Formats: sequence, structure tokens, C-alpha cells
Amino acid sequence: MKREEADRRIGELTEKLLRYQYEYYVLSRPSVSDSEYDRLFDELLRLEEEFPDLKRPNSPTERVGSDLTQELPEVRHTIPVLSLDKCYSYAELEEWIEKTERNAGRHCSYFVEEKIDGASIVLYYEKGILSRAVTRGNGLVGNDVTGNVKTIGSIPLRLSQPLNVAARGEIFLPLRYFEEINREMDIPYANPRNLASGTLRRVKSSEVAKVPLDIFVYEGFFEGQPGTHLEILELLESLGFKLNPHIGFFANDEIVSEVASRHPSWHCGELSEMGAFIEERRAARRDLPYEIDGLVVKVSEIPVREHLGYTGHHPRWAIAYKFEAPEGLTVVHDIDVQVGRTGRITPVARVKPVKISGSTISNVTLHNQEYIDMLELAIGDMVAVSKRGDVIPAVERVVEKNEEGNTTWKMPENCPSCGSRLEKIGAHHFCRNPDCPDQVRGRLRFFVARGQMDIESLGPETLDVLIEKGWVRDIPDIYTFDPEKLLELPGFGEKKVKLIREGIEKSKKKPFRTVLQALGIPEVGGKVIELLIDAGYRDIGSIVELAKRGDATPLLNIHGIGEKTARTIIEEFSKPDVLERIDRLKRAGLNFKEEEAEEKLSQSFAGQTWCVTGSFEHFKPRDLAMEEVKKRGGRVTSSVTSKTTHLLAGSNPGSKLDKAVALGVKIVSEEEFLKMLQS
Repeated sequence: MKREEADRRIGELTEKLLRYQYEYYVLSRPSVSDSEYDRLFDELLRLEEEFPDLKRPNSPTERVGSDLTQELPEVRHTIPVLSLDKCYSYAELEEWIEKTERNAGRHCSYFVEEKIDGASIVLYYEKGILSRAVTRGNGLVGNDVTGNVKTIGSIPLRLSQPLNVAARGEIFLPLRYFEEINREMDIPYANPRNLASGTLRRVKSSEVAKVPLDIFVYEGFFEGQPGTHLEILELLESLGFKLNPHIGFFANDEIVSEVASRHPSWHCGELSEMGAFIEERRAARRDLPYEIDGLVVKVSEIPVREHLGYTGHHPRWAIAYKFEAPEGLTVVHDIDVQVGRTGRITPVARVKPVKISGSTISNVTLHNQEYIDMLELAIGDMVAVSKRGDVIPAVERVVEKNEEGNTTWKMPENCPSCGSRLEKIGAHHFCRNPDCPDQVRGRLRFFVARGQMDIESLGPETLDVLIEKGWVRDIPDIYTFDPEKLLELPGFGEKKVKLIREGIEKSKKKPFRTVLQALGIPEVGGKVIELLIDAGYRDIGSIVELAKRGDATPLLNIHGIGEKTARTIIEEFSKPDVLERIDRLKRAGLNFKEEEAEEKLSQSFAGQTWCVTGSFEHFKPRDLAMEEVKKRGGRVTSSVTSKTTHLLAGSNPGSKLDKAVALGVKIVSEEEFLKMLQS
């Protein structure tokens, strides 16, 4: 066959097979027989083997995967990938809706969608072509599993329109396949969710292709974002994504009938009907062909979402309604209180050990006084304890009152750590003494922990010794005390003291965003810090100056920052103890300024297209190296093609190196790359 004819035929087969796959996996309405599909698929495979350079980037043959070992590099998300706040009763949900509308200043419409118990994924499309699939990870950085995700038939390789899209979804394994596949595993998985997640991280995509994973997509981020979640879902569906069929829409206006006419399979009704729908979905749970662990309720109006914003943990415009968890009966022996690093007081029930879902529970958080009052909980009561979300122990209700006559437990008037009088703010009690020993200990432990400053060998036990000796009373003291003093104490040899000293010095090189997060200031987590920096607050002085003016308006103008977060930032960066702590840390040499803006760097990589393979000493994750390329005007791709100009190759490179050599791509070592960055 001539090359021109092969190119035309490959194009025809690609288009036809993509349509057949969509009909089979998404619509569940196949229009051709399996034998006819296989015949066309085999023909396409033969042509692609004979003319490999004519293979389309969205070829249906990507579904079979590869036997080559692949890497799962860490990459940074470009959209918010946060967790959800949770509630466990309809009364709690109603309170959330009331609070949401009060903060929004208007009535809203809501979607209720099943919370699939699977593996979260973000699908990134460039001009309609799937370019990258990334696991949730820690919400900021996840693993690139693109090769594995391409094997899942219900995920479109090319959209119906050439749009740039980021789509969030949940990959799951239908229940009918779980037992059969799990029997073949060397170490069986506990549930379908774990099996789906484990499959996604396999190093050979051909193995992933053998597992019939599926997906429901539930959120989309577009250039020129639609105005409602309704429009987002409709656009996602028109682009070829598979949506969950069990969707509820609720509002108290005329739009309900309009939505119902456009989507007759959805459950549409007034807000008062939401409770009945939730109970219906709870009852239907046992008959579903996949696992769910609750429902997600979200505001539809995008401007309202933007107004409500995010905390460092979750969006304020959505909440997970979790179904009941396994329970056990036990007795409350005592209730004491813990003082957190922010001064928040948390009561904790000490209960007779009880086994729930394979783990033994002896301590249960009671949240606050209002929660205890609601339960009318007293010491000696028999209670039902559950594992909410199968993770967090919680007292659900009092089953039998104590015989000693103990009345409902009350919060002490004074802090158990420092004796200061407690102050009730909202639903919680706080110790307002910043020098409270438990707060100091909490701040120090948070500051040095992994994920923050990560100071080697300076763990909780060592910190307790430093606090007890009076050598460290606050975070800045870490950088002024003499580690040599530890040699006087048992258990501290020269090697350990040397590691502590080196860890402290190494931490001074941490970037501004890490230092700011490690301070543990309420509401100022990784996502908020990223928003602040992107908005131009690239050093601590600009944030302090903003707080000094006392005007939260500039913060409220930042997409993703809500009123509570803005107010907290103003309050916290106005506190004398916080400002003194920052000033001392600046004098100790810590970074309180973000690196130079990208536009100030030489655009020395302009016109170049880079790819990366292997692991590196100076770039962990290696995507940091590609960020340097982009800062200098270069373009980055996830695979080596004829358009790739440079391949950055580290140790243990994968198949990308062989392909780059075959295509004549320039191979760059880490040492050469570092020199290029300095030029």
C-alpha cells in the first residue's frame, strides 16, 4: 500500500473505531458486532506497524497499552484538587445549605451526585487531545498515569471539540469484576477502590488494559468557564465524557422545570425534595453495579462558588454527605481536652477499647461543647461509636445513660496547659495565650515536620527535651540555640547532633511558600499561598503591609479566596507575636521572598521543545526541571516526538531515550542542564 493511501486509511479507521468505542463504553449502545470491530482494529494495528509515523496521537490502539516499563513521574496540578468537607445527617446538610446561602447572600440551586468510591483522576486535554492524566496525589502534585488511563475505554482520547479542558473524575472497578480479578492477585485487595487505585499505578500499561476499569466525570474547568454546573455537565457530555446517570437537581425557582425537560433522566425538584432523593439513593446503594460511600452536594452557580472560595482543605461550595459507618458500643471512661497549635480546644473521650472495622478505638474526638450538648454526653454513658468515612472515630449517640448520675460534661473555664481563661469563638473554645506551652509545642512540631520544613533528626522527642530545658520557647529559637548543648545529655551523640545542626542549616534554603505554610497560620495552607503568590504577594512584606491597612478587599478580589480566609489573613498578620516571629526568622536567614518572576529570566529556551526521562539529584520531582524550561521560554511535552528538540535524561532512563536517539533529538545530562540554566 502506498504511503498516501495508508495515511487516508489510518485516518478513516481511527475515526470509525473511536466512534465505535464511544458507542460501546460510554453510550452502552454498540452499532457493530465484536467480530467486525476486531477486524477493523487488527487492520489499523497492521497499518500502524508498517507506517508508525502515521499513527494518530489519539489512536484507538492506545487502548491495548504497552509492555514497556514506564515511569509515573510527579507533576503539578493546574486546577484546585481539594478534598471535601463532610456531613453525616440531613440536619447537618440543611445547616450547611443555610450557612452557604447566608454567606452567598442569595438563594442557590444545587446538584446531588453519587460519591464514587474509586481513584480520583484529573484529565488534561490540549486542543481536544488527551495530553496528561494525573492522580490526585496531595492535591498540588500527583502521578502522571497517562499511558495507563489511555487503556480505559470510557475515557475519550479526543474530544468532539478542540478545547483545552481539565476534567475531574473517579475511576472505578465495576463490582461484577472484583472477585474474579482479585482471586488472581498474589496479595488480594481489600475492596474494589484499592484494586482500581493499585491498577492505575502499574508500570506496564498492557497490564492495566486487562482490568475493565471505568470512569464517571463530574467536574470540568474550561477557558471561559460556563456560568453554572448545569452548563459544565452538559458541555462535558457533549464532548464525549461519561457522566453518572443518577443526578439530582434542586432549586426553588422556575429553572427546575426547564432542567427537567432538558434532562428527563435526572431527578429534578424543589429544595424541600432533596431529603427524599438522598434517602432514595441511600436505599438504592446496595443494588448499584459499583461502590459509593455517600453523595456530593454542590452549588451550581459558578459566580457563587467564586464568592465562597476555598479553605486550605476544601471548597466552601460543596460538601460530601457520607452514609452511616460501622458502629460499636462502648463506655466513656473520661473526657479531657487537647490544646492545638492555634489555641483551639478539642475535647476527647477516653472510651473502653472497642473494635470497629478491624481497628481498636480507645480515643474519640468530641469536636466542641455544642456537639457534646447535642449528645447530652456524660462520663460513664454507653455510646455508639462509628468510623466516619471508615477513618475518623465519632460518637454517634448515647445508647444508655450512666448510673452514677453524671450530668452533661462541660468545658473547663481555664486552659489545662497554661491556666488562661478560655474564650468561646463561634462553636469552639480557644486559649488566647500565644505562649501557652501546648500551643508552642504544637507550632514547633508542625514547623519541623515532613511536608513543612522537614528538619532531619528534630522529632517530637528531641523538641520536648529542648522545650523542657528552656533552650527553645518558640520557632525562631530553633535557629539560635546551640545544638552542642545536647551533647551533655544522654542519648545525644556527636553524629545525631551533627545531623540536627545540618538539618537546621538546610532548612534555611527552603522556598518562601514552604516557610509561610510551616508557620501554621490558620487558613494559610498550600492552595491559599499559591493564590497569594499568583496574585502578586510574592514576599512577606507585601502581605504584612496589606494586613496593616486592614482592608480585605484586595484578597476578596483573588479568585478562590473567600471572606473567612481574607479576614483571617488580615487578623493573623496583624498580631504582634506573629510579626515578631516572622522578623526573628528573617534575621535567622529564612526565605521570605518568592524567587524572581519568570519574565525576568533570560528566554534562552525559546523555540525549543523539551521532554524528560529518568531520575535526578537536583530535581525532585523531576517536573521541577521542566518548570525551569518553561520559565525560560521553552515548551514541554510528555512524550518524545519528531518535534522534540531536547531530552533531559537522568539516571535509569526509560524508552523515551531510545526513541530520542532514533529521532536525532539532542540528549542533555543533568550536569549540562544545570550549566544551561546558569548561562
